[in-house]
Amino acid sequence: MKPIPFRAQLWFIALGYAAVFVVAATLLYERHLQELKYPAEATGGMWAAGDLFLQIFIGCLFMIPTAFLIWVTARFEVFYTGFSKFLLGLSLSSPVSLYVFLLGEKNVGESLLTLALFRLVASPFILVGMGISRLAARFERAKRFASYALLIEVLTLGVGVALLIHALRR
Repeated sequence: MKPIPFRAQLWFIALGYAAVFVVAATLLYERHLQELKYPAEATGGMWAAGDLFLQIFIGCLFMIPTAFLIWVTARFEVFYTGFSKFLLGLSLSSPVSLYVFLLGEKNVGESLLTLALFRLVASPFILVGMGISRLAARFERAKRFASYALLIEVLTLGVGVALLIHALRR
C-alpha cells in the first residue's frame, strides 16, 4: 500500500479540526438553546457541572487531530525542535501560574489570578499533549526539550496537588 503524501495528511488533519469545530459549535449552540428554554434551572450548580463536562469533552475532541498533527510533523527536525522549545516555554508558564495563584487576591489582580487558574486547570490536557509530543519525537534535541517540558509540567502539577491536599487537611 502506498503511503499518503504529506500535503494530503495535513488536509486530513485540517478536515479533522473542521469536523471537531462543527461538532463543538453544534453542542455549544444546543446547550445555549437549553439555557434559553429553562433559564431558572440553568443557574444551578448541576448545569454548571454539565457545562464543565461539555468543555472537557470538547477539549478532548480537539486533542484527537492535534495528536495526528504532532505525529505528522515529528518527521521534520527543524520544525519539531522549534515546537519542542515552544513546549518548554509553555511548561515554564505552569510554575509561574502556580506562584501567581498562591500569591492570592491581595497581591495580584483578579484577571491575572483567573488567567493563572485557567492555566493550572488546563495542565492535565497540556501534559497529555506534551507526553504525545515526547513519544513522537525522533530527534535527540527535540526529545530533550520535550522531556524537560514534560518534567516541569509533571513536577508543577505534583506540587500543586500536594499544596491542595495540604490546604484541605487544615
